Amino acid sequence: MFERFTKTSALESAQKTAASLMSERGEANARGVAGKLVNQFKLLDKTEQLKFFEFLAKQFSPDPGAVLDAAQRYSETADDESLIHLFKTVEPPRQELLRRLNRAPDGTQTIVRMRERLLEHAKTKPGLKAVDADMQHLLGSWFNPGFLELHEITWSSPAQLLEKIIHHESVHAIDGWDDLRRRLQPDRRCYAFFHPQLPGEPLIFVEVALVTGIAKEVGPLLDKKSEALDAKKFKTAIFYSISNCQPGLKGVNLGNFLIKRVAEKIIQEIPSVKTFCTLSPVPGFNRWLDALPASLSAEQLADKKDKFAAAVKQLMPGGETWSKRATAGWQPSTATAEEKTALMRLCFVYLSKHVHSKVGDSVAKFHLANGAELHNINWAADLSKKGIAQSSAIMVNYLYELDDIEPNHEKFLKKTVVYSKSLNRLF
Repeated sequence: MFERFTKTSALESAQKTAASLMSERGEANARGVAGKLVNQFKLLDKTEQLKFFEFLAKQFSPDPGAVLDAAQRYSETADDESLIHLFKTVEPPRQELLRRLNRAPDGTQTIVRMRERLLEHAKTKPGLKAVDADMQHLLGSWFNPGFLELHEITWSSPAQLLEKIIHHESVHAIDGWDDLRRRLQPDRRCYAFFHPQLPGEPLIFVEVALVTGIAKEVGPLLDKKSEALDAKKFKTAIFYSISNCQPGLKGVNLGNFLIKRVAEKIIQEIPSVKTFCTLSPVPGFNRWLDALPASLSAEQLADKKDKFAAAVKQLMPGGETWSKRATAGWQPSTATAEEKTALMRLCFVYLSKHVHSKVGDSVAKFHLANGAELHNINWAADLSKKGIAQSSAIMVNYLYELDDIEPNHEKFLKKTVVYSKSLNRLF
């Protein structure tokens, strides 16, 4: 019973401190009160954190009546004063609460952790979207690329930082220290964004291979026993892995700026490198394939001239999902010519025609929206279990032509995917 009273008291204390922080006295002593709230939030368990977020949603939202009055006033006058008044009225008070909380010594880090917990609760609990929107809005400003620091991660970096790189690598798992050491050799680079308020905490990092030409399979890039390439042969930079380290910064654009900053840095340091390209997974491909048979009509399936339907029938003739086949011992080396043609054709359609949809591939959306060109679709490029299960071992090269990034980005916003002419052969 005492334990239950202590937990309830901890939640109530945090709520009272939040209210105090928003008072006039709280504004005058923001740093001290904010520090107190930071410590109190760290003591809350998962259930109490949810109740605290619900408290923020209920107690620190705008007054609907005041918002309506301010909107009507602006509608009638449309002057600067009424617009400024509307802005102030519409802004939720919890944004100011978060700003004051940010003044605490660990305030920024705490807000990032708070949003990480909030995102977990928002999956199952309605009514937290506005609180999340406030946090994302403020974090988007505080983690503006202009405030971020780009640093290269080397074998000489602190061990604690290297451990975080191993832990957060989300695309191609790092198999211990020998593997990491190979990924940090002179022909391999790793760059990360850092924020001054989170020292020693990488926000996002990218791994780069310096090679002679555009890589079409990931195995050689990840071979920890391979010999380092002579620097005189560096011609192409392959971005083969991008990993986010802070779940609380989800939705805050960091990766697109990271790639461009890294490309600029490499150009300055290694003038021989002229080509910038990715070797990327297609994590949503097999999942998309599984849903295709149900989306096709009987007329499409019966049409012998329909290349798309024919490819679907080739892969799933009996209605069995492709993922089930792919994870039951299927290998690209044992695929029939017809299966290869069908998979390559459907992958091209998936990336060029469906990327803007809800089922569009997340990696493709990222790079194409970032101004890259869909350059190559590579067969048998990732033979790992994960690669086969996600994308039937297919990987993609997205080419970053620095002079074309802006026009490509604009075309993508208009629902057009820029791809190399060589891909026309796939359909």
